[in-house]
Amino acid sequence: MARIIDGNKMNLIGAQVKKFRAQRKMSQQSLSNKLELLGVYVCRGSVSRVEDYSRTVTDIELFAIAEVLGVSIEELFDANLQ
Repeated sequence: MARIIDGNKMNLIGAQVKKFRAQRKMSQQSLSNKLELLGVYVCRGSVSRVEDYSRTVTDIELFAIAEVLGVSIEELFDANLQ
């Protein structure tokens, strides 16, 4: 069965996560810690892999990342839709 995402990218939101995190002067570890407070366990290394597109993102993680960064889920995809 064909995958929805083929090629090198394992997600569609990596650059936006990195952009919004940097705008908030938040380290990867800080993002990881804040996700953990929501019960979503994504280690610092996994945040890095999301940002470089080498890790997939679950729907629960997507929701929590948007919540922590204070953006809508749609905003995490905006750069990909233009």
